Amino acid sequence: MKLEGKVTGRRLKQVNPEILTSILLVSATILALIMSNTGLREEYHYVFNDIKIFGEFNLHLLINDLLMAIFFLVVGCEIKYEILHGHLSSVKKAAFPVVAACGGVALPAIIFLMSNYNTRFSNGIGIPISTDIAFAVGVFMVLKNKLDPSLKVFLLSLAVVDDLISILVIGIAYSSDINLVGIIGAIGVMCILIYMNKILKVKKAMPYMVVGIALWFFVYISKIHSTISGVLLAMCLPANSDNSDKSVLENVNDNLSPLCNYLILPLFAFSNTGINLSANVNYSELKTLIKGIMGGLIIGKPLGIMLFSYIGVKLHLIEKPKDTTWSSLLQVAILAGIGFTMSIFVSELAFSYDESVINLAKISILTASMISVIMTQIALHTKHSRVGVKIKSLVGSIH
Repeated sequence: MKLEGKVTGRRLKQVNPEILTSILLVSATILALIMSNTGLREEYHYVFNDIKIFGEFNLHLLINDLLMAIFFLVVGCEIKYEILHGHLSSVKKAAFPVVAACGGVALPAIIFLMSNYNTRFSNGIGIPISTDIAFAVGVFMVLKNKLDPSLKVFLLSLAVVDDLISILVIGIAYSSDINLVGIIGAIGVMCILIYMNKILKVKKAMPYMVVGIALWFFVYISKIHSTISGVLLAMCLPANSDNSDKSVLENVNDNLSPLCNYLILPLFAFSNTGINLSANVNYSELKTLIKGIMGGLIIGKPLGIMLFSYIGVKLHLIEKPKDTTWSSLLQVAILAGIGFTMSIFVSELAFSYDESVINLAKISILTASMISVIMTQIALHTKHSRVGVKIKSLVGSIH
């Protein structure tokens, strides 16, 4: 997530926040993998799965259902801000990243379905369609001296649209046995939030957060995934300020972004990537799932982004950003294949019935994310290599 708030400590101030977030995510993942494949395996699973915090909530559920709702609140704030005031605030500004994002969602979904149609894994179609904002932007900042700096805006806008589509998929595809009482309660709470915003003109964040707890509760019991409550709350926050101060929307985003970047996302990575690599897995049975996820992220993402962008430009439906080349756009498109956080989150929802399938999906996601980073490096350093020639010929063939 993009960090706007202040970071305490001199050392943290010297480190780019996106880079620091990526380092924390990678470190948390490595630590989880080490613990799950050594003598600490039982302790790791005991802490996250066996200790009950309250009711049915163990630490794993607390992170995935409650803390990730805060993450989705920040995502919702960014989406709303971009639509109202940012890079998606006009049709001209939004057209290029929106069309590119649609391609980056459509082709991975098609590739996944080609491998998994009429299989028990078809429910995982939401896994390869997302881009991890924090991770992708962090890698971008590491490589910023070699990448077109103007494309950071494109990557952020692309990821925001990606997240919006992913949220819709989560809300529609991964919600079952809908509880009408919960739906009615959630609608009632949203009416209260809108009344506070539009009629009472409440300009403090805290009242919205308190009522937001009730919204989370009703969304949770409705059987729609509880993280959607974060996005719904963001949509109800005031986005305009009566004076020079920041709006409630901006304040919530600024104050919660550090919490998400430096605590919630690393905790999520640590609690969800503890994969036992030595477990007996029937890879022959699960090979379609592996092909669907890795093919969708590594091939589908960049190809979909480039194809839809190119066709849109040629049909004069959208305009390519000035001074941006197709080759530099391709480098960022490859980077968009980093699914990580959102893809892992969706895999937990899609295959909750089978831990071995979840683990293999996570391995595929981690591998695809690493390959996407490596491919970006290769694209940067091999302009005249055989890979570069193939890429140019592919783009040229579209002419």
